[in-house]
Amino acid sequence: MVPPAARCPGPGPGAVLLALTLLLLGPGSVVSGLGQNDTEPIVLEGKCLVVCDSNPSSDGGVTSSLGISVRSAGAKVAFSAVRGTNHEPSEMSNTSMTIYFDQVLVNIGNHFDLKASVFQAPRRGIYSFSFHVVKVYNRQTIQVNLMQNDYPVISAFAGDQDVTREAASNGVLLMVEREDRVYLKLERGTLMGGWKYSTFSGFLVFPL
Repeated sequence: MVPPAARCPGPGPGAVLLALTLLLLGPGSVVSGLGQNDTEPIVLEGKCLVVCDSNPSSDGGVTSSLGISVRSAGAKVAFSAVRGTNHEPSEMSNTSMTIYFDQVLVNIGNHFDLKASVFQAPRRGIYSFSFHVVKVYNRQTIQVNLMQNDYPVISAFAGDQDVTREAASNGVLLMVEREDRVYLKLERGTLMGGWKYSTFSGFLVFPL
């Protein structure tokens, strides 16, 4: 319970009194200030901080009008999926053309759906994505798109007809909204020979 002395003076309409007990968040919880000279967040363990905030964040953190943000250090998001076989699944049809993966190497937060091969963002932020799609024994040119909510963001091509394996690779930083979907789509060509050793990875750089 917050003692009377810790109450915010003169709260205006809609103000919310937030008692943030970092001990409950666990060791390593992060309190970061937005001052001009701040280069590193301040780490507090077992401290109690009271912040008046009329706009509490809905993404797991709190940002006050004083420029102070508080978030749990455990809020990490990352995934990496790989294609371990050359067998083309029946789900990959001419209507969806989603590029499917069959193994997950990393899935921190469990926001990558392996069956659908789609990543769904748990929070608004800047994310990094990269992909490496290999065509095997296939003389056709392929075009692979990174899709965000069914809109292509970037593309990569592989069209050398004289090699047994060639990869379409690319990477990007994206501003992603909560619940946005990100996946790979085969825009051109086929993967009839399979796409073993292909990878698709992403992680949250920082929340917004």
